[in-house]
Amino acid sequence: MTSQRTRDRMLDRLRGLGVVNNQVLDVMRIVPRHLFVDEALSHRAYEDTALPIGYSQTISQPYTVAKMTQCLLSEGVPNSILEIGTGCGYQTAVLASIFPQVYSVERIAALHKQAKQRLSELGIYNVQLRHTDGNMGWPNPSYQFDRIIMTAACSEVPEALAHQLVNGGIMLLPFDDGNDQTLMQITKTPNGLISEAVEKVSFVPLLSGLG
Repeated sequence: MTSQRTRDRMLDRLRGLGVVNNQVLDVMRIVPRHLFVDEALSHRAYEDTALPIGYSQTISQPYTVAKMTQCLLSEGVPNSILEIGTGCGYQTAVLASIFPQVYSVERIAALHKQAKQRLSELGIYNVQLRHTDGNMGWPNPSYQFDRIIMTAACSEVPEALAHQLVNGGIMLLPFDDGNDQTLMQITKTPNGLISEAVEKVSFVPLLSGLG
């Protein structure tokens, strides 16, 4: 169930859903999703579904990971990206296979530790991980990023994240209006933030504090 044939079937599904960026598809084929879930669920790793990773968190479905990554590449490959919500590290690994430098924060200590170990075992070293509250962005407030991706739903853009996005930069986040969640692509301009709806999504909520 973790064979290359199984992964190729996943890629066929992704293409059918509109993922057309060959760089994204190549990375989705290579990154071993089954290593980022519990061994008991590894036989379902390449199904297009979210799976539990403990601590009331999930690993996003492959389509969501691929779609968000494709959106981040709409203006080419930028230098740096900040990920809010490392989780199990799967999305992080996908990003690190494309972006030169990835920064990622996770509020749950156990998930942070597990992701750090998995990425190290896979030889992925262009990632900096921190155990911190994602609402506050990267711990060094002077850092700014070309792209920011949030893997938890919020009802407003955290001020710290807007500050850490460069002018012309793109932020992807699931926006929760109280009824539905919509993936929003937000571009920062000198005159403020411009938002564009991408599609309906379903994510765990963005929480404050450390766990």
